[in-house]
Amino acid sequence: MALKSNPLVVLFFKTQKLLEPPTSTEIQACWELCRLHNNIGFWVVYLPTAWAIAMAYKAQPEITTLNAIRLALLYVPLCFGIKSLIMTIDDILDYPFDGQVERTKNRPLPRGAITLQRAWVFFGLQAVIGVELASQVLSLRALYVSMVVWPLYIIYPTCKRWTNLAPIPLGLMFKVGIFMAWSDITANGSIPWDVLTCVYLGAVLWTITYETVYQHQDILDDVKIPGMHSPALLLRGYTIPVCSVTAVGFLGLLALGGWLNGQGVAFYVSVGVAGCILLPTLLRTDIESPAECRAFFLTTPLVGQIILLGFVVDAIVHRIVV
Repeated sequence: MALKSNPLVVLFFKTQKLLEPPTSTEIQACWELCRLHNNIGFWVVYLPTAWAIAMAYKAQPEITTLNAIRLALLYVPLCFGIKSLIMTIDDILDYPFDGQVERTKNRPLPRGAITLQRAWVFFGLQAVIGVELASQVLSLRALYVSMVVWPLYIIYPTCKRWTNLAPIPLGLMFKVGIFMAWSDITANGSIPWDVLTCVYLGAVLWTITYETVYQHQDILDDVKIPGMHSPALLLRGYTIPVCSVTAVGFLGLLALGGWLNGQGVAFYVSVGVAGCILLPTLLRTDIESPAECRAFFLTTPLVGQIILLGFVVDAIVHRIVV
């Protein structure tokens, strides 16, 4: 009995329990914590990164096609990792709220598929692997740029407790790949801060647009939870007008960044096509219908992919002509 009550023995057995190999149920839970069954999160992290690679490829003829393709492929696992890390910590810190919301009550932690302690172990493992991978494959400049938003990985999941403006830090950390990718691929060491800042701020406005509408899926549950904050609760009936402004701001800043970078016709056509999908879909979305809010959110990757296609075609045409 004395041995069992010894604090060191108790600590040993608790640590041993935490470090046991995962069960099949926990593996499935970790898969869900990372949102690997739903990869919209990957696209909204990766696409702005790929935009920057295509922009640099257009602006700097000394960048080889092979190097641009190599970097675009290299950022795929990195962006999956960033997205997975953020989704995991978001679920851990949102655990007290998720069980009270219809849409999220069946996530791994609320339904008991994994304990909070084991989820923290999984998050720690992801963080260690992620930092090691980033330090091995990123240039020092790109790594330093990424470090600027690292604190937001922890701050963002706490936002529901103290601010209605969570999409802003989400956009700031999700779109930082714009600066990272250019830092990685640039051949002469120069970073056009004016160009990239326009695209970056535009991408943040894009995040505010789709994330605010997305949050309306939970508004009926959110109003019942003490201390809950969200952009949907803040804007309510003003959501569509405000998000229309942020959507136009996104397209305008993106076009301005493209103009500063010397983009051509293909790019502007892609921005126009993306706008013709984004704005009409937004304007006809009924924010009181969770299904319509979700449908609008699901168009997000398509908007970004169309813009990426414009950047790529523009760069290829430019190289052929010049």
